[in-house]
Amino acid sequence: MPFDFSGKRVLVAGGSRGIGRAIALNFAFSGADVSICARAADALAAARADIAAHGHGVHAAQCDLGDASSVEHYVAEAAAALGGIDVLVNNASGFGMSDDEAGWAAGLSVDVMAMVRASHAALPWLRKAGAGASIIHISSISAYRPSTRSAPYAAAKAAMNSYTGSQAAMLSRQGIRVNAIAPGSIEFPGGVWDQRKQAADGLYERTLKSIPFGRLGTPDEIAEVALFLASSHARWITGQTLIVDGGQLLGA
Repeated sequence: MPFDFSGKRVLVAGGSRGIGRAIALNFAFSGADVSICARAADALAAARADIAAHGHGVHAAQCDLGDASSVEHYVAEAAAALGGIDVLVNNASGFGMSDDEAGWAAGLSVDVMAMVRASHAALPWLRKAGAGASIIHISSISAYRPSTRSAPYAAAKAAMNSYTGSQAAMLSRQGIRVNAIAPGSIEFPGGVWDQRKQAADGLYERTLKSIPFGRLGTPDEIAEVALFLASSHARWITGQTLIVDGGQLLGA
């Protein structure tokens, strides 16, 4: 379905590569002004150039999403550059895999607290945006099953799903919708699953066999769902986490 986000201001926290980059590009292609942030300067600059090629307003800034002051500063800078915020997308992950202090700190500081902090910082502008304002969190199907390989990551994503419902309930009276997307295994150059494929340790092949459609997903397939959830087509949807995994959980 066609989407028209002309005149809308979209902030994608964690938007330089993979799913975040695809979301930012798709919003720009649909007419939105877009701001992205990331830590890596080179990837950020490349993504900014790709977004700018669509001819709409673009803002990009380096940001450590695990740091509270950095998040607050970025959101304020993005809102000033775009003239407001209509849609906030929280996409970043710390990929806390190991069941130790470092793994839990990564998951809680980036997946969970960056989502909370960016939402709080963006709220004044989302309230001003009026009808159509929304928040979208990028979670994972890892939230739905036990994990011996990445327990902190799975727990952080489960917390995101829970907060999505709570946040939607808190903001519904203000006309701000909150939803989440739980992607399955998504493959793109340089991404986690591309790395596992190159490692040839058997995990990629086992995961591939678990997906009924016989392939891993693409960033664009998540981005298109994000645009739907932010659009007027989803105006009666809030507090939901939409699984987008090609049936991967069905074969778990």
